[in-house]
Amino acid sequence: WDELLEHMDNLVSWGQDELKTWHKTASALQVAKSKQGEASCVAADATHRAQVQNKLAGICEDMCKEVGAYPKCAQCPDFVAPDSTPGVMTWDELLEHMDNLVSWGQDELKTWHKTASALQVGNTQSEQACTAEDLQHRAQLQNKLAGICEDMCKEVGAYPKCAQCPDFVAPDSTPGVMTWDE
Repeated sequence: WDELLEHMDNLVSWGQDELKTWHKTASALQVAKSKQGEASCVAADATHRAQVQNKLAGICEDMCKEVGAYPKCAQCPDFVAPDSTPGVMTWDELLEHMDNLVSWGQDELKTWHKTASALQVGNTQSEQACTAEDLQHRAQLQNKLAGICEDMCKEVGAYPKCAQCPDFVAPDSTPGVMTWDE
């Protein structure tokens, strides 16, 4: 409480000094009673009021904290209350987040479409090179599988009927016996 009272005393003395300044300004302006003088008085008054409000706006939240009224500082200008559910997303926050995701996703799709269009317009030589490389990879894979195809047939019990394997030669059906064809 002592700090609050001291702070309030400081505000009072500051306010009194400002009032003295305003009285001097008002007195000087009253001497020159012209329309122009009145207009400048109103402008000066508005300027001083804005200065006071700006000065108080900066310390209003601090004062609320000092007296234990923080986060209920709605009377402070430009006060933004802290998140009442930290770490937890409310329905309103979730819906806002979803809206943001939709707009972000649409922007990303536009970017991807532009990139894809630019790539499609590119030279056809790169497409032909990709096709040739793809064929080469397919052939390597088929050759690799051909070597293990016969082993796979044996594992599943389909061995000597492996006609689907490339380059498959069926084993001799009469091992050790000479046939007429042989």
